[in-house]
Amino acid sequence: MKQQAFGGWGKTLFALFERYKFVLLVILAGAALLLLPSPKEEEGQPPPAEPEQTGGFQVEDLERRLEEALSQVDGAGEVRVVLTVKSTARQVLAQDGRSTQRGSELDSTLTTVVVSQGSGTQEPVTIQQLSPQYQGALVVCSGGDDPSVRLRIVEAVSALTGLGADKISVCKGK
Repeated sequence: MKQQAFGGWGKTLFALFERYKFVLLVILAGAALLLLPSPKEEEGQPPPAEPEQTGGFQVEDLERRLEEALSQVDGAGEVRVVLTVKSTARQVLAQDGRSTQRGSELDSTLTTVVVSQGSGTQEPVTIQQLSPQYQGALVVCSGGDDPSVRLRIVEAVSALTGLGADKISVCKGK
């Protein structure tokens, strides 16, 4: 009876609905799934690292590792290390630049290039990883008055940090 109320168009639409009703149901179910919010991360997992972080570099960790290694040098004794950093480790990210000229005006925009991961996460594209640059080092050790110990410590710190001998100070401790 409803078919007659809509006239000729109604019959055609009803016939199409009857013919493609399962296809329409699948499309509606897909649209409903797309509208659902994504599941939240488990609370026990740490959040992913931010791209601007320095890859976990900590000056204190390097100082501790240097202290452990330098204390093994013959004659050095107990060792304390202090490093000063000129610039920390960082990442150079890929950027996409666009310029448009309207009359005498030039508009430029830069956007960071990102790669989509599974489950809706995105990560920026890293072009280059830059190592930290050290400014100087102070090494205090009980054997710091012996010239041969000083030389070995300066060579070791220089090899690990890239500092020149003029930027490394070795002093005798208590």
